[in-house]
Amino acid sequence: MSRVSAARQIAFDVLQAVQINDAYSNLVLPSALDRAKVSGRDAGLATELTYGAIRRQGSLDAVINACATRTDDMDADVRDVLRIGAYQLLFMRVPVHAAVSETVELARHVVNVSSSKFVNAVLRKICEQTWPEWLQVLTPGLSPIDALALEFSYPAWVIRSLMDAYKCDVTEVRAVLEAGNEPAPVSLVARPGQSTLDELLETPHLETGRWSPLAATILRPTSQDEFWSTRPGDIELVRDNRVGVQDEGSQLVALAMANVQVEGNESVWLDMCAGPGGKAAVLAGFAAERDIDFIALEPVPTRARLVENSLYNAPGHHEVIVVDAREYEPDHAFDRILVDAPCTGLGALRRRPEARWRKQPSDIPTLTVLQAQLLNHASELVRVGGVIGYATCSPHIAETDAIVSSFLRKHPNFAAVDMSEVLPQLELPADSKAMRLRPDVHQTDGMFLSILRRNT
Repeated sequence: MSRVSAARQIAFDVLQAVQINDAYSNLVLPSALDRAKVSGRDAGLATELTYGAIRRQGSLDAVINACATRTDDMDADVRDVLRIGAYQLLFMRVPVHAAVSETVELARHVVNVSSSKFVNAVLRKICEQTWPEWLQVLTPGLSPIDALALEFSYPAWVIRSLMDAYKCDVTEVRAVLEAGNEPAPVSLVARPGQSTLDELLETPHLETGRWSPLAATILRPTSQDEFWSTRPGDIELVRDNRVGVQDEGSQLVALAMANVQVEGNESVWLDMCAGPGGKAAVLAGFAAERDIDFIALEPVPTRARLVENSLYNAPGHHEVIVVDAREYEPDHAFDRILVDAPCTGLGALRRRPEARWRKQPSDIPTLTVLQAQLLNHASELVRVGGVIGYATCSPHIAETDAIVSSFLRKHPNFAAVDMSEVLPQLELPADSKAMRLRPDVHQTDGMFLSILRRNT
């Protein structure tokens, strides 16, 4: 196969892993590129095809279903091939003949000759109209929310959840949906005690982050005449583990937890849900600067190893414990506790495009029970005068405001901190009781953070 076809092969392999094995595309794709020894523009093509086909799955399937003679019994591998081909035809500037011929060749290679003929017939129908023209064909009769779901390729319930969280109507939410379909910039963090932003910015093709004083963003080439690596692993500071890959929204959570005022002397901080370890590495560095111990909890052994990897050359005294945080019973209290709770991940769809298709409204009750249990246990572990940070990478009301409000009703000895004073760079309104970032406004993941101080 040609190198360009190799990019399509990689995209197909990752889509299959995501669909069949519940893999995460952002974890599978880099290793697939390395195994195939694909780099440069071919790696860029594989990346665009992979993430684009997953993000746009709803839109692509609607067009495929309109053009295919059979859909109910369509094999998963055939549908993934069609998604790759349809994405090129509808959302990329790939010439029609190249998109069709290369995708048909892919079908012949990964399925069989008979299926390649079917793929060819469907793609020939798809390319008869552009995506805006297909929208005009498929939208009539849909409700406003369902029309948005088709246009932007989101489940309707996710759109409703985002509208509730960001107080948007069907017009205003379009910017949120569009931002969620854009590739996330690659943000780096200079880990405290291990590197500095000035040192990081000595690397070419980086610019200072927008919100975090620890952040730098890898610039993307803007023309075919420009080329440089946008892979973090090609940066020596990243390979040395002195710099991490971390969205600025996540950096702000760690910065807020380190910067919020705490009364009295401090001795130990706790990260209750530490995997995979990005925030833990930042917090451990700040703790070491103040001669404070740091403990990270993670119930899943494989994720605990990721936390250990993030912390392996961090300064100061730190410890990773494999335990369900709800069952953790230390013999001392903590000054600062971060509860970065498991959630639907609806704020991080730019980085985890498959999350929009995996999560269902039925998942939320189980998650909110877990979130409340973690926060309640944190209240038993924090000392008087100390703080708890409750964070999610979801803006969903049930996972954010509702959890915090319920907690404060049951724990009158706690009060929410004014976040406008903790993170002044965000210019939040005075007396803001939470940080809620928006991908379209802040160009970060949609992080939520509320800091709760124990007063008695």
